Amino acid sequence: MIALIDIGNTTIAIGISVTGDIVDLVYRINTEKNKSADEYALILNQFLKQIDKAVISSVVPELNDVFKDYFDRQFQIHPILLGYGVKTGLRIMTDNPKEVGSDIIANCVSATTIYDKTCLVIDTGTATTLTYVEDLNLKGVIIAPGLTTSRNALITKTSQLPQVELEAPSKLLGTNSVDSIKSGLVLGHASMIDGMIQKVKRRLKNDNLTVVLTGGHAKLIAPLLESKCILDDTLILKGLLTVQKRNETKIS
Repeated sequence: MIALIDIGNTTIAIGISVTGDIVDLVYRINTEKNKSADEYALILNQFLKQIDKAVISSVVPELNDVFKDYFDRQFQIHPILLGYGVKTGLRIMTDNPKEVGSDIIANCVSATTIYDKTCLVIDTGTATTLTYVEDLNLKGVIIAPGLTTSRNALITKTSQLPQVELEAPSKLLGTNSVDSIKSGLVLGHASMIDGMIQKVKRRLKNDNLTVVLTGGHAKLIAPLLESKCILDDTLILKGLLTVQKRNETKIS
């Protein structure tokens, strides 16, 4: 069995591939930077049994050694930590390739393998990122605050606005604080994504650009978009599985 671990700033996605061909099971837990390997073991052992290989994407450096130690001690294996020197099949064409997040890379590996070698990959997580890949060359990234980040910033900086759930409002023009905030946050975020998709398409002069949507808020945002998108909420885990195959000899 192969463990596929996506360590994000808000949540950690845990994928399991039984045969190495597909992602069979997915679990999600909250990211807690101060937990030790032993503390995470109590949680992870509920999901991970008889693991032979592991691949990790992490944007939380504090947890890199924690998870590496966990797999070393629990299963006596050395996981691949997606980063510099790991084979991905992509060329990173940015000013500083080392600063491109492993989550962005894993998403692009998956999207270009499954859908199209030239595409725009949108990840709706703690940050919302739009990444353009052209014929397996990662050309550039757009980064904006994610939905949860925007909500938290709005609520903590205002004294009279209430906390709200992230869901589509019942109407565009809110007649109460809750619906008004939901409209601005959720519909506003969808409009931002729609607008950026159109800007990218115009800049590239490519109206038929394949767009892939993923991330924690993808299912919420997808029905609200006017742009045509492919929804794949396990894109990053599929990318990690592809990375594992391309680096078979790197796992012991």
